[in-house]
Amino acid sequence: MKRTIAHLVLTALILSSCNNTNRPEQTKTHGYSEVNGIKMYYEIYGDGKPLVLLHGGGSTIQTTFGRVIPMLAKHRKIIAVELQAHGRTSDRGKDATFEQDADDVATLLKNLKIDKADFFGFSNGGTTTIQIAIRHPQIVDKIVLGSALSKRNGMPPQFWDFMKQANLTNMPQELKDAYLAVTPDPKGLQIMHDRDAKRMVNFKDIPDEQIKSIKAKTLIIIGDKDVIKPEHAIEMSRQIADSKLAIIPGVHGEYIGEITTLKSNSKEEDYVIPMMESFLDK
Repeated sequence: MKRTIAHLVLTALILSSCNNTNRPEQTKTHGYSEVNGIKMYYEIYGDGKPLVLLHGGGSTIQTTFGRVIPMLAKHRKIIAVELQAHGRTSDRGKDATFEQDADDVATLLKNLKIDKADFFGFSNGGTTTIQIAIRHPQIVDKIVLGSALSKRNGMPPQFWDFMKQANLTNMPQELKDAYLAVTPDPKGLQIMHDRDAKRMVNFKDIPDEQIKSIKAKTLIIIGDKDVIKPEHAIEMSRQIADSKLAIIPGVHGEYIGEITTLKSNSKEEDYVIPMMESFLDK
């Protein structure tokens, strides 16, 4: 009974978060755009130079960025999107790839008449940001790569073993509840999970020459207890010529208050976001 009550309370909090708290007064626009065969959901906050936010796997805009959007929107026009099969964005009936996600974001920005932007991608969104910088450099100014993966050896071997056996029951409950709060479709939740799991199982290294081709000024952020190995972030910072590296105390996503880390009650975003803004504004 206690577990049921706790689950109901968590669901209510997520619903409130998705519908109210994390869509604050500075929201300018939210809607859908026809993008390469899918209806892509986006939200726009604030005014100023565009900064595109790309969420992690299995996530929505709010589960990844809900804690930091109000901070970032004070000085920027924030364009936050939900990628294929995630949150409110539809599925195209094909496997998800980081390359396709990158092309989808580029098309969305064209539809929104945004010629160039900065990008902040977290986790899978960070890998998508790498692909945007490689495939669409003309739309990129600066990029922030939060816990981004470019090589399989960037993860411990047990991660890949886990992904081969991934199933919906192992997905963090906070992420499942958040998806169903904005898209009450259990079949859609299963599709999102399966697309993300298959993409990771089939993940192939991004070639060194492609990483080295990135010309955008880059800030790489990682937690010292991240699922991504610190050595991987260090190597990527050496491959991208104009890059900086920040290793922050905490686990995967704790430095931006990602929803599964909220129980830690940390406030790392209070100094990470100003650091990121300082990088973007130089």
